[in-house]
Parts: sequence; structure tokens; C-alpha cells
Amino acid sequence: MFLFSLLLSDYSSKNTLYMTRIGILSDTHGLLDDRILEHFANCDEVWHCGDWGSLDIVNRLQKFKPLRGVWGNIDSYEIRSIFPQHNRFMCEGVKVWLTHIGGYPGRYDPLVRPAIFQQPPKLFVCGHSHILKVQNDRNLDLLHINPGAAGKYGFHKVQTLIRVVIDGDKVTDLEVIELKPKEVENEINYRKYDILSKKYYFSGLNTKFSFYEKQICEFYF
Repeated sequence: MFLFSLLLSDYSSKNTLYMTRIGILSDTHGLLDDRILEHFANCDEVWHCGDWGSLDIVNRLQKFKPLRGVWGNIDSYEIRSIFPQHNRFMCEGVKVWLTHIGGYPGRYDPLVRPAIFQQPPKLFVCGHSHILKVQNDRNLDLLHINPGAAGKYGFHKVQTLIRVVIDGDKVTDLEVIELKPKEVENEINYRKYDILSKKYYFSGLNTKFSFYEKQICEFYF
């Protein structure tokens, strides 16, 4: 019954066809770092991939920007009453599927199979793993994004976020943002990945970024 309803559910009708800047985060686990609001200040929407950990984070983000989200496995009944487990919608000309536990290309979670093979989105966004990952699924012609963990609870070394632009039917200007530990000085705190040219753009001074990147980031193109 679950898979049947998931397959038949229509994408909601946000199809305004203008450039939309999205801030994506996940796994806050009760902590909303003030720097997140700074990095998302120019975004048009915020998407949260679950494991909020606190209703206060929901309230703060709802007041901050138009908000889309899903519940995660640690979230309370209150949060589950606000957000669905799976959120499928249109953003401009892009079909989006937002969920918490989704797996990744080649190892999709049973909760999204077989629906993701029968009705694949253009953009599939999930959390849960605390590992930032961006990967093209060439078989399904979709872009998979996991923004990593924006909170501090867990094994990850660095809090991470993603910004991306949806322009018509294209996903462009993907940026990875690292909220550097306070004890690390002059650390690189963001990079931009050009999906078309496959080039990285860095800001910052210290090459220690490579160390933190290996802890939390995986890119496959």
C-alpha cells in the first residue's frame, strides 16, 4: 500500500519557472548553528532532510524562509505531524524527491524502491548518513544529493550544508559549505562545484580543507 500510494502521488504544483536558490541541510539533531542562517540568507527556500531533533528548529526555519522538509528516524511525533516521510514536488521544471533515508545510486534504500526506478525524480535529496555526497545516477538520469550533517551530534568531523540553484529544468551552481571547527584558523569554508564544467571553486587560505574533505565528502561524476 505504501509503495502504491508513493508511485501514484502527484508532484505538487510549484512550477513558476524562474531561478530559485535553495539551501539544503540535514541532521541538525537539535542544533541550528547561527552560521547556517548567514549562509542561507540569500536563498529563496530551505530544504531540511530530517533528524531535526527539535521543534524549535522547525519554528526558527519556518520564520526564516519558505521551508520544505521531511521527518527523520529520531524525530518526535510533533515533527512527524508537520512533515511527511517522503516529499515529492516540482521546483520550477525539476521533479524533486526529498526524504531522510534514501541510500544512493547503486544502493537505494528499500523504502524508495521500486518507486525510484519506476518514477525517478530529476533531483533526489536525502540525509541520515552524515556523509556529504553528490552523485549523478546516469541510469536514472537524476542528481543525488546528501548534504551531510549540519549539527554536531555524530561521527562527522565538520558540519556541512549545500546551496544549489534551480533554473528552469536545470540544477546548477552547487556549493558545498563547511562550518569549520572554531579551533581551526583560516580554514576553507566553502567550495562551489560547477556541474557543467566539473570544476571546483574554493574560498579560503588553508589547504587543511583536503583533510576535512576526506572525512565527510564523496563526489562521483
